[in-house]
Amino acid sequence: VQLQASGGGLVQAGDSLRLSCAASGRTFSRYARGWFRQTPGKEREFVAYITGSGGNTYYADSVKGRFTISRDSANTVYLQMNRLKAEDTAVYYCAARDSSSTRWGYWGQGTQVTVSS
Repeated sequence: VQLQASGGGLVQAGDSLRLSCAASGRTFSRYARGWFRQTPGKEREFVAYITGSGGNTYYADSVKGRFTISRDSANTVYLQMNRLKAEDTAVYYCAARDSSSTRWGYWGQGTQVTVSS
């Protein structure tokens, strides 16, 4: 079972990026999928998640209105990040959890997003 995050990079404030998280090893179509981020010296924080059905999405207040999480019919989830700010700089991790669990049991390796002001 593997989650592979990609799409990070160095951008300027106001730019956009789209992160992808491809899952392999099992079918995650019924799993909730999420994005988290972490900066040095801080705890990992929640960014967004989407339910297994894809019908509901949830966002941290700090990204609401700028980020959009989505998923395709396969095992990939996306995070479209618009109007990026310097404070969005972090390593972004994707995760998956069974819909019946509150624990995010699967994690990707992280992708660095750096926003220069």
